[in-house]
Amino acid sequence: MGNPTVAIVGRPNVGKSTIFNRIAGERISIVEDTPGVTRDRIYTHSEWLGRKFNLIDTGGIQIGEEPFLEEIRDQAEFAINEADVIIFIVSVREGVSDADEAVAKILYKADKPVILAVNKVDNPELRQDIYDFYSLGFGDPYPLSGSHGLGLGDLLDAVIANFPEKEEQEDDETIRFSLIGRPNVGKSSLVNAILGEQRVIVSDIAGTTRDAIDTRFTSNGDEFVMVDTAGMRKKGKIYENTERYSVMRAMKAIDNSNVVLVVLNAEEGIREQDKRIAGYAHEAGRAIVIVVNKWDKLKKDNHSLSNFEQSIRQEFAYLSYAPIIFVSAVTKQRLSQLPALIKRVDENHRRRVQSSTLNDVLMDAIAVNPTPSENGKRLRVYYGTQVSIQPPTFVIFVNDPDLMHFSYERFLENKIREAFDFEGTPVHLIERRRK
Repeated sequence: MGNPTVAIVGRPNVGKSTIFNRIAGERISIVEDTPGVTRDRIYTHSEWLGRKFNLIDTGGIQIGEEPFLEEIRDQAEFAINEADVIIFIVSVREGVSDADEAVAKILYKADKPVILAVNKVDNPELRQDIYDFYSLGFGDPYPLSGSHGLGLGDLLDAVIANFPEKEEQEDDETIRFSLIGRPNVGKSSLVNAILGEQRVIVSDIAGTTRDAIDTRFTSNGDEFVMVDTAGMRKKGKIYENTERYSVMRAMKAIDNSNVVLVVLNAEEGIREQDKRIAGYAHEAGRAIVIVVNKWDKLKKDNHSLSNFEQSIRQEFAYLSYAPIIFVSAVTKQRLSQLPALIKRVDENHRRRVQSSTLNDVLMDAIAVNPTPSENGKRLRVYYGTQVSIQPPTFVIFVNDPDLMHFSYERFLENKIREAFDFEGTPVHLIERRRK
């Protein structure tokens, strides 16, 4: 599992976010002609000529009040650690700057392909000025116009030509899972406790970055791979204290997992960043288990567990399908139950349903709660079929998809969940007009 990662690096105000949005195909980053305004999502998925990849806009990563050059140095080093290919953006209007050379010096040391892109080449007269950038030492510069979308095809051809060879896919029976969450929720101690609990560690296998190690172990005869996350290694203040970095690492771990354990801190309760990270796992369609760690630290009464669970259900309403387990990495409370729970939600994530059985459920549901109508036109559901797994995805053929109200779609999903065990996995319904 796991797609290559491409990072966009460069000094402020060279158009990194504009290029990011062009490659991503949608306006994700906020773009203004002022340095340092990139906020919002800076990690996304893209595709070129059938090759899928992850894309990072490092311009969105701010490092506190660090000096200007210190900040771009940190961003460049992050890209070196995380990316398979680096796009180094410079601006034709300002020529080669000291800051460009500072970034270049860092990238020289990287054992990664670097593609040099000269942005803001908005007219043919400016093309002759790109040759100055040969002095940076990265071979042929690629002229770009981010504002007009010119030159992106040649750039992306060069990017995918430098992707690493696809790794051998692991046995389908192997369950890949990761632990994600804010810093200090106890991911590292949980990782160590899980590996201490499971006595048979088969091997360490190389992860998707140079220094990431994914750990394989067995439990009751089942093969697991624990995907490396920020909590499994120390990387200095950048990785531990900067929210952007911890979220970015979580996103990458999610992309490489079948099952995601969303780890909460029982002492601190639920924070906004918890919901943000969990939301990404939900959007990515991964199986999810909510793990409340440090349960031993809490002063409890007979209602503590049910009250905390109720709070989770309110704050994470979109994760109503995810089981909740209360554990302690210190006392090992309920830790032995985790592998079996991970296996169960993974099986549900891969579950296939026969079309005949599915349609019996749909017809029974419609008999109980007839389809809605709008402007005198009633929704007609003809039949449904499962088209994929991980997550289970169903196409429902109807007379007019616009007549499928959100609330009725949720009703059908709930009926499907009642009939089949989809605990721990999102279920996707797609309405399609029957031809």
